[in-house]
Amino acid sequence: MARSVRRKLGAGLAAGALIAGVTCAATTANASTAPGSDPLVDIQGALTSLGLPGATGLGSTSSDTPETVSFVLKERNSDQLKSQVTHGMSHFLSTRQFADTYGQTPAVISALESYLAKYGIKAKAYGDDVDVVATGTAGQFDQALSTSQKQYRVPELHGTSGAASIPAQTVHAATGAPKLPADIAQNVLSVLGLTNYSTFSSQTAHVNTALTQYNKSKAAKPGALSPTDCQALTGLQDACNLPSDFASRYGLSPLYKAGADGSGQTTAIVTLASMDPTAPQTFWSTIANTPQTGRQVTTTNVDGGPGLPTDSSGSGETDLDVEQAGGLAPGANVDVYQAPNTDSGFADAYFQAASDNTADSVSASWAESETYLKYTIADHTESPNYEAAFDEAFLELAAQGQSAFTAAGDWGAYTATADQQTTNLSVAASADSPYITAAGGTTNPWSGQLSNTTGTTTANVSVPNVRTWGWDYLWKPTATVQNESYAAAAESEVIGGGGGYSSIESRPSYQDQVPDIGHYNAVNWLTPTGDKTQSGTDLVEPTSFDVSENPAVSSGNSDGRAVPDVSADADPYSGYLLYEPSAVEAGSSPLIGGYGGTSFVAPQLNGSAAVIDSYLGHRVGFWNPSIYSFATSGNDPFTPVNAEGTASSNLYYTGNPGSVYNPGSGLGVPNLDALAQDWNRP
Repeated sequence: MARSVRRKLGAGLAAGALIAGVTCAATTANASTAPGSDPLVDIQGALTSLGLPGATGLGSTSSDTPETVSFVLKERNSDQLKSQVTHGMSHFLSTRQFADTYGQTPAVISALESYLAKYGIKAKAYGDDVDVVATGTAGQFDQALSTSQKQYRVPELHGTSGAASIPAQTVHAATGAPKLPADIAQNVLSVLGLTNYSTFSSQTAHVNTALTQYNKSKAAKPGALSPTDCQALTGLQDACNLPSDFASRYGLSPLYKAGADGSGQTTAIVTLASMDPTAPQTFWSTIANTPQTGRQVTTTNVDGGPGLPTDSSGSGETDLDVEQAGGLAPGANVDVYQAPNTDSGFADAYFQAASDNTADSVSASWAESETYLKYTIADHTESPNYEAAFDEAFLELAAQGQSAFTAAGDWGAYTATADQQTTNLSVAASADSPYITAAGGTTNPWSGQLSNTTGTTTANVSVPNVRTWGWDYLWKPTATVQNESYAAAAESEVIGGGGGYSSIESRPSYQDQVPDIGHYNAVNWLTPTGDKTQSGTDLVEPTSFDVSENPAVSSGNSDGRAVPDVSADADPYSGYLLYEPSAVEAGSSPLIGGYGGTSFVAPQLNGSAAVIDSYLGHRVGFWNPSIYSFATSGNDPFTPVNAEGTASSNLYYTGNPGSVYNPGSGLGVPNLDALAQDWNRP
C-alpha cells in the first residue's frame, strides 16, 4: 500500500504553493515595494492559475480564511553536510548543534518573522532553524506576499492502472508569484502552503477481489490466522502474514532472543491521514500477539492535523504503518506525526520529527512520480526546489542519527502511470532522494487458484521462488479468468515494486562503490508508445504501451540515483493482515487480509531499525552508506534477487546474475541479524 499523488496529464496547481523556490535577484519586471519595506522580488515560478482539468473558478478566497504557510530556509554549509551524510556521519548532532552549524542565523529568522508580523502573521521557527511555520489569514498572506488567492472547484481525477482517484474538492490557490524582500528572499529555499488542494491519494495494493473469492465483509477471528482461516477470508492461503512472519523470514528473531525488542527506542511515522486511535493496540494484543509492554503511542497533529480518521482519507495507511513498525519493535515507543494532506503538511511533519529528535527511526509511505514533478517544474507550476526542500529534512534526520525509510512505490518501473498517466520509465519521489533509504518490493513463494465470480473459469498460479515484485506473472491467468486479451490484463495491472534510476537526483557516493550499478538488464513486457508533447512544456512523454506476451531481455546503462536500496515482501498475494476500524464505513471487516505494497516494507524496516539500535545500544543512523559498504565488503547481509528474465522483474528491470544490485529490488532482501552483526564489528 503506497500512497501516491494523482493528477491528470497536464495538471498542476499553478498557484503556488505546491513548493516555490526563491529567485534571489530582482528585475524591473518583477519588483515591487511594500509600504516601509525594501523592494520585493518574485518567489520563483510563473504561478497564474489552477491548471487542473475542469477546475472551475468560484471567486476570491475570503480574506479571513485561516492558513498555515511554511518557509523552508536554505541550510548553510550544505555541501559539507551532503558529503558527510553520503559518506557516513562520524558522530551525530543534537538539534541545537545542527541548527548552529547548518540552520539559518538568528538574524535571518528574525528578519522573516518581523516582516510577516507587520501583516499580523505569527511565525515560529522549528528548533532546526530551517523550517519557519507561519499562521494567519488568506488576506494577511496575500498582503505580505503580494499575491491573490482564488477559490476553485476541482472535479474528481480518476486513477489508472489500479490507482485510486482523487476526490472532488473545493480549494484555494494563489494566482500570482508570491514575493518577499530581496534580503529575506536570498535565504529562503521554498514557500509551501498557499493552496490546500489534497494532492496525495490512497493507493492500496490489494489482491484482485474479483479473482480470489475474496470475502469482503467476513470478520476474521482474533489471533493469527491459519492457512485455512486465511483461505476463508481472502480466497488465498498465503496473504495473511503478521509482523512475526516478517521477523522470522528476515532474521530479526535472533535479535529478539538476545533480548533486543526496541526497548529504549522510539519509532516515528510521518503520515497524511489520521490513525484510528484503537487500531495499534488491538492489532498488537489480539491479532499479532505483540502486546504493549509499557510503551507509549503519541500522536502529534502537525499544522492542525488531517482531521478525523476515515477510510477514504487513507487512515488504513497510517494504521498499517504503526501496526507494522510497532509490531516488529514491541518495546519501542511510537510517535505519529500526522499532517494535512498537502505538500506543506508533509514537509512540516518531516521537519517536526527531525526538530523533536526523539525518534531513532522514521518512515513514511506516500509518494509521487518524478515525471509529474518534471512536468510541473517545466510548466512553471512547481518550484525546481521541490525535492531540495524534502532533501533538507532528510539531511537533518541523517545528521542527527535518525534512520529514515520511505516506500519506493507500487507501479513497478512505471510510477508515472499512476499520477501523470504517462508510460515512460519513472521512479518515485521522495524514494529518489540520496538521503533516505528507499524500500522496494519482492514476492514470496505462493500458489493458489484464481477464478471468476461464478467459479466457472479458473487458472492456477504458482510462484516457486522469491522474485522481484511485478504482476506480469498474473497477466496470463487474469486474462483467462476475465475472458479478456493478454494486453488488456497487462494494462489494467501495471503493478510492482518501484525501482529504476532517478532522472532528477544524482547518484550518491555510497552507490558509486557498487560495480556496474548503472548497468541493467530489462524485460520488455511493455514498450512505451504514443509520444505526446505535454501542454505548456517541451516535454515529450509516451501515453500508451505495446504489450508483448513473450518479451526479449535487453540491457542498458543509466546514470542517476538508483532506487530502491533494500526490499522485502510487498506482493498482496503473499501479503499481510491489516486492522483498520475505518474500513467498516466502506462495508469491510476491520481485519482485512491480502494487503501489500512497499508501504508495508518502509515501516517494517523502521521497526527493524529500532530493534537493531536496541541490540547495539546506540543509533546507527542513515543506513545507506553502511549497507552499500557491507554489500561490497564480503560481509553482505543481503540476498540479491538477481535472477534474470521473465520470472523476476518489476515489469521492466530484471536481475543480473552475480551482481550485488539490480534496480528492480536493490541490494535484495535483508538478513537483519547479519546486518546488526556488521554494525557490531569494531
